[in-house]
Amino acid sequence: MNNFQAVGKFLDQPLLVSKFQENVPLILGTLGTLYTAKEVYNAPDDKKKDTFIKTGLTMGATVVSAVYAPKIASAFAKKDPPPKSSEIIEKNTGLIDEFIKTNNPIEPVQKILEKGKNKILNIGEIKDIFEKLGKEEKGKNFLEEFIPSPKNTTAEDIFDDIKYLSIYGAVPVAGGIAGGVAADVATDKKHWKEKFPNKIKEGSYQYLANIFMCNIGAGAALHLMEKKGVTSKTTRALGMIAGIVLTGVIGGSKIANFIGKHIIDPIFDKKEKEKPNYDIKDYVQSAKNKKEYKKEIKKQKEKERTPELIDIGLHTDDIATVSLLSGLKWIEPALPLLYSVSGYRAGIGYRN
Repeated sequence: MNNFQAVGKFLDQPLLVSKFQENVPLILGTLGTLYTAKEVYNAPDDKKKDTFIKTGLTMGATVVSAVYAPKIASAFAKKDPPPKSSEIIEKNTGLIDEFIKTNNPIEPVQKILEKGKNKILNIGEIKDIFEKLGKEEKGKNFLEEFIPSPKNTTAEDIFDDIKYLSIYGAVPVAGGIAGGVAADVATDKKHWKEKFPNKIKEGSYQYLANIFMCNIGAGAALHLMEKKGVTSKTTRALGMIAGIVLTGVIGGSKIANFIGKHIIDPIFDKKEKEKPNYDIKDYVQSAKNKKEYKKEIKKQKEKERTPELIDIGLHTDDIATVSLLSGLKWIEPALPLLYSVSGYRAGIGYRN
């Protein structure tokens, strides 16, 4: 076993994944608190109180919804929740005791296995037991049960996983919007309604462009490769990334802007009468009116939400999606951390 394979097996340890999952609320809460403190520190003295309320409520609602997103998604998608660390420890203890009793491995290996009952093994220990026990069939079978290998998602499971991930990503976005609205009501009761449309627009952009359409693209690409008999993990990963780029980064942005313009704007912007006439013939053919027409076109273009550097950075969660669909379960606990960024940006009604 080389070092790269040892790192992979280290990350695949069920106990490590479970411990990570259980510590996500603490990690998210700490990061949210630090960000709120930074925003308050940087705010002018007369704005510190409002900044604390707005950032705190928006961030708090995003964090709470992101923490509960796995449970909510599991319930709606009818997916079993991941096992708790106590359940894994119980399973490991029985499995290791039985293996030691029937196979009597050498003392250094026994020592590592005893540790593996209730603690996470380091990379060196993983490498040792796989090199010493992986040569015989009994040892291979034990190791596969102790640290299961990643299994590629099959065509039958793809859309169940897409449903799960899409609900998973929707919860923090909805939570962020709810927190943002509560923050606006608390700090600006007269004008909070005016800020609501931008939260819906940004929320739809974040969800469609950065989450949902990317999941669809990855799932569709994986489904196609499954039908074509592609088994290489590298090829499947690259294919899913291509699907994400086409449907999410490009298509998701277009769809989000279309929905914003033709559905959200008519609902929330009834008072706005910025409906440019795109037919130049309807304008008096003068240099002045041609210039005004071009300005109007430019103005409408600027209203569209376009991908920015941080949006591209948010597609880190799509790499996580690719990894999860490829069978790397240790990625899943990181999703609340990634989706919460989209949730917070929706909550503050960010528009470029």
